[in-house]
Formats: sequence, C-alpha cells, structure tokens
Amino acid sequence: MDSEKALVVFEDKKIRRTYHNDEWWFVIADIVEALTDSSNPRQYIKNMRNRDEELSKGWVQIEHPLSIDTVGGKQKVSCANTEGIFRIIQSIPSPKAEPFKRWLAKVGYERVQEIQNPELAQERMKQIYEQKGYSKAWIDKRLRGIAIRQELTDEWKNRDIKEQRDYAILTNEISMATFGKTVDQYKKYKQLKNQNLRDHMNDLELIFTMLGEKVTTEITQNEDADGFHGCRDAAKRGGNVAGKARVDAEKEIGKPVISEENYLGKPESVKRLEKKKE
Repeated sequence: MDSEKALVVFEDKKIRRTYHNDEWWFVIADIVEALTDSSNPRQYIKNMRNRDEELSKGWVQIEHPLSIDTVGGKQKVSCANTEGIFRIIQSIPSPKAEPFKRWLAKVGYERVQEIQNPELAQERMKQIYEQKGYSKAWIDKRLRGIAIRQELTDEWKNRDIKEQRDYAILTNEISMATFGKTVDQYKKYKQLKNQNLRDHMNDLELIFTMLGEKVTTEITQNEDADGFHGCRDAAKRGGNVAGKARVDAEKEIGKPVISEENYLGKPESVKRLEKKKE
C-alpha cells in the first residue's frame, strides 16, 4: 500500500491508517491529536478513559495494536476501526469533535427511522448510488440483488452459520460455480482492492449473481439444509445452475459474461451511454 493511501488529512493534521481485516484502522493518538490539539495524546487518552468508565471497560474491544510506519520504522501502534473511532470521539469534549457527534446523532436517528420504515433505507441507498453515478437500470438490479443476498444470509443464520469465515466459504462456493472464480480472484480480475465487487459488476454479472444466490436459497429451504455442510452443498448446486445458464448465455450472445471492467475511472452511467453510442 502506498504512503498516500496510508494517510488521511483532517484540517492539515495527518492521520495514519492501515488496512486490516477488510477495513481501515486508524491510529487513535492521531485522531485524538487532530481533534484536541493535545501535545500529549497518550496522556489525553489515559485521562479520557479515566473519566469515561464505559469507554474504559470496552477499550479492549476497541483498541488493536497494528504495524504502522513511524519515524523509527514499522512499530505496533494502537489503532481502532471506524466504529471504535466513533465511540472514542463521543468521549472527546472538543469543539472540533462536535461535527462528528452531530453526524453520529443524525445517522442514529436515520437508522431508527429505517427500522420503523425499511423503505426509507432502500430510498437512501438508491440516492447514494445515484450520487456515485450509477444508472437507474443498474441501481434497480443492485438493490434487488441486495434483497436476494439478505434472504440467503438469513437462511444461513437460521442454520447455525455464524462465523464470517463460513459466510465467505459459502459465498465463494457460489461464485466459483457461477463464474469460475472466488470473490478475491474476481476482484483481482477487475483490478479491485478494498472496493465492493458487486458495485463493479455489469448488468449480466449482477443477474447471474442473483440467480446463483436465489437458487441456493430455494435449495436450502426445500431440502431443509442442515448446518454448514448442508448449506455448502446447496451453495455448490445453486451456483452450478447459474454457471450452466451463464455458459448458455455466452454461446448465444457471443461474448463472455465475466468482464474485467470496473467503475473506478468512469461512473457506470457514463460507460453505459458510451456503449449505446458504439
């Protein structure tokens, strides 16, 4: 990872970060220094934990030592992920922290609204994708795919699939059978790193992803799949159905469904218009 991506800047303050377990982790001392202008962030953190008993109790879940570039080379430094940083910010009585706190309050209020009315969550998600430059046709498929994915993961939860590793294995079984690639292999093929793979799929890729997951759900329900091994068998078979359909589609349209294309450089809506003009 290059040095630019390992740094973010807040009001001219450099905040170091590192990518760990598929998410960004930020140096806690850098965040505290940026929000408080403290000359001794470590002491500030100690005092903060002393006055915030609940924060101190949960510190072991928030803080994680990770290897970070320092003046003396790579060293283990206390870091926290986004959720942990937000909790720490809540305990900082600084005017600079107020915008973060107000944002958190707004997000919390919106989340309560979405629980009471799930359609709001879908509408907000649609707006986010529109702002990122996706077309309505693509957004409709993406949101439908999210609903199908949720239905499948709910089935897995009901069958004692709890570990993230198991979810990843089952998802890879469907992906391999559908596209001949694991999720990581597919991301590398599209030259993606920490981006969401499905946000860089074209219409056909999304459709066959949905097909594999929907058929997997149906098999899982119809056969009352038992535990991880039963779900894994259903995942392979569901993916195989989508894989065979993909091969048939490729013969008819005369080109591969799987594409190296991503939307890092140009938004999906722009690329869609360019293809129509070709």
